Order: sequence, then C-alpha cells, then structure tokens
Amino acid sequence: MKPTPHIYALTNSSLLLDASHLDAKDRLSIQKKIWALTSHCKSTDEFNDLVPGMNSLTLYLKSDKHLNKWVQALPTLWNDIKSSTFKGQHHLIKTTYKGEDINYVANYHNLSADEVISIHSKTKYHVLFLGFQPGFAYLHGLDQKLHTPRRDEPRIQVPKGSVAIGAAQTGIYPADTPGGWHIIGHTDISLFDASQKQPCLIQPGDTLEFVPIAVAGATHD
Repeated sequence: MKPTPHIYALTNSSLLLDASHLDAKDRLSIQKKIWALTSHCKSTDEFNDLVPGMNSLTLYLKSDKHLNKWVQALPTLWNDIKSSTFKGQHHLIKTTYKGEDINYVANYHNLSADEVISIHSKTKYHVLFLGFQPGFAYLHGLDQKLHTPRRDEPRIQVPKGSVAIGAAQTGIYPADTPGGWHIIGHTDISLFDASQKQPCLIQPGDTLEFVPIAVAGATHD
C-alpha cells in the first residue's frame, strides 16, 4: 500500500492534509501533487477556500455535511492524482540588480556582483506557497552558491518590490515591511492588489524567472 498523507479534521467544516511525513527524495514532487489536488478540489465547488502550505493543504468546506466524505476521499485522491495535471502560470520578473546587499552576498561567496546576477537570474523558480504577508511567494530553486544566512539585524523597513535572499530561499517583498533578508535587487511588478478578484498575482504552483534590466551607467562597485 502506498503511503498517504495524514488527514485531520480541524473544525466541523475544515480539514488538514499533512504530507510532511512522506519520504520523498525530492520534496518538490510532493508539493506538485498538493497543487494538483488543490486544483481538483477547487473544481468541485465544495470549498470556500483551499490553502496550500509546505507539504500540506488546508481545506475549508462550504458545508459541514461533506466533512466525512472528504476525510474518506482525500487519501484515494492523493494516490490517484497525477502532479502533471496541474499547470501553473509562468512569470517573468523584470529586475534591477542594484540592491544594497548585492556586494555583501557576492563577497560572502567569493563571487563578483555580476556572477551573483547571472546565477540568480538563470534559474526557473517554483512557487511553493504564499505566506509571511499577502502576495509573498516562497520559492524553490535558489542555487546553493547563493545560500546566504539572514542578516544578524533585520531592517525595520524593506521597500516594496525588493528582491532578496535569506538562507536557502529568495523572494520578493510585496509591500514595505520589516525583514531580515539581503536585498540584491528591485522590481516594479505589483504582487498584491486587494481590489482585484484574485489579489495575488503569483499563485502556488506557478513558476517565475528574474530578468535583469540593464541600467545605463550602473556599476556594482
């Protein structure tokens, strides 16, 4: 029998699917199944909300009458569903690599700033889930050459649109906020707009690439 996620009833109308215990050499493969399962559940129109997390999915039912049905159905769906059934959107993030910490990151790894830019921008990143603040995407795929410990002292304010690195992850700050990641660049793209039907531009399961923008006369010294 294939191992399946644990299913927990959180309330009379909400469930947690926990796949964190599954032994997978590539944790991204589990995350892809979660995205596919999310898409399937959304198509049933039986949920008020579906919230993918890291190796988990929280499901909020419209009616508590369907709770037991989904407790029984989710393990079978997990075994049957194919991760390839989910197709996310791909985003090109135009980025000006003039962040105040880019030289720190470069020096930490004995690289030049241009090498940091090249390594950071050549990767296709997968959006694992959203968290921290509305529209903040946790990304998978940062090259180990750029893994950099977070700042010892977080900034009181990181500007909206900052592209930054923290430990083994990279991300984009959707709004002005305190933060402890190293700022290597900036983008003007709007990641969160509460007035839109879908407020978050980037969704779990999407992919993105950072596209360097040349700035006339710019240097990294």
